[in-house]
Amino acid sequence: MTARAEQRVSHRRRTARRRAVIAGVSALGITGAAVVTTTMLSTAGAAPTSSWPSDTGSRPVSKTVPVSGVHDGGMKRYYGTGALGGDSQDEGQDPIFELADGATLKNVVIGTPAADGVHCKGSCTLQNVWWLDVGEDAASFKGTSPSAVYTVYGGGARNAEDKVLQFNGAGKLVVTKFQVENFGKLVRSCGNCKKQYKRTIIINDVDITAPGKSIVGVNENYGDTAALRNVRVRGDSKKKIETCVRFTGNSTGKEPEKLSPVGPYGKTCDFTGADVTYE
Repeated sequence: MTARAEQRVSHRRRTARRRAVIAGVSALGITGAAVVTTTMLSTAGAAPTSSWPSDTGSRPVSKTVPVSGVHDGGMKRYYGTGALGGDSQDEGQDPIFELADGATLKNVVIGTPAADGVHCKGSCTLQNVWWLDVGEDAASFKGTSPSAVYTVYGGGARNAEDKVLQFNGAGKLVVTKFQVENFGKLVRSCGNCKKQYKRTIIINDVDITAPGKSIVGVNENYGDTAALRNVRVRGDSKKKIETCVRFTGNSTGKEPEKLSPVGPYGKTCDFTGADVTYE
């Protein structure tokens, strides 16, 4: 095959992959800016890895790092010191990174102590971000606009005593090509925040390794929805990890009421048995 012919074949393959990504996210109801973001990430050379990465050096952080625009960490390992040197489950801790509306954090390893990980104040993208030992939460999403989109693409988290991705704000959270192991809850819609919202959660092409408690928790009474697609669970032959858990949330700070049954349930927990496989 000539060099020109090889270029034509390569171009056709890239075009086919790009169309497949767009078709896949469109099937899950992701449109507009979210489609553009997901497509760009899938072709930006940040392909997910099946193993945990090595860092390229370490950077202690004693004060929250503000991020606007794009922050590329170059796979450095960031960890908390001083006021950010805690690794407890106490509420109200400051994060290692705080992202402004529209910001992107990529190619970062968050070590220990991890404090409260990453906070997104509005729409944000977390691309190839890894948490070695989750502190309070790995990431919290706090935008107040119903049009906010939070994208988690690639990366992973492990050793989370409770929540990995905490969804406190409004809008849509899309988690793709992520991996998690030894965790409490992968995604939780806040069950007792003072201000509550309708939240949309999409989990697609994700690898989960036991032990763990649940994949996603949503508040049915506020209209939350969770769609699960292409989820692979490992080391859980007895299926102890709950898939989609519905709650009656509140804004009073009380413990939310857990509803039965757990699993697929109309529009609230949108998936079938074929969407979650056990290996």
